[in-house]
Amino acid sequence: MTKSIWTNAAIAGALTAAAALTTAVPANAAKMDKCFGVSLAGENDCAAGPGTSCEGTSTVDYQGNAWTLVPAGTCDSIDLPDGRAGSLEELDRDLPEA
Repeated sequence: MTKSIWTNAAIAGALTAAAALTTAVPANAAKMDKCFGVSLAGENDCAAGPGTSCEGTSTVDYQGNAWTLVPAGTCDSIDLPDGRAGSLEELDRDLPEA
């Protein structure tokens, strides 16, 4: 009977730990936004579509389908050349040639 109690306790503990890991959010993640179209070529944090796969793989400056983490609320106010603006959603501009 003792072995069964310890086994059940171990399973319950593992499930509790797994649930905590899947719901935990890093403290700084809540203060950051994914901002599309603001990074220089090769300096993106990750990707949103064709032409990128993840960190550092953008090939065009300000590539619209590549994002970079920025402080929350600042994405659309980042100074970019030629009237460009960042976006919280993927953009159809400055994409690499197919």
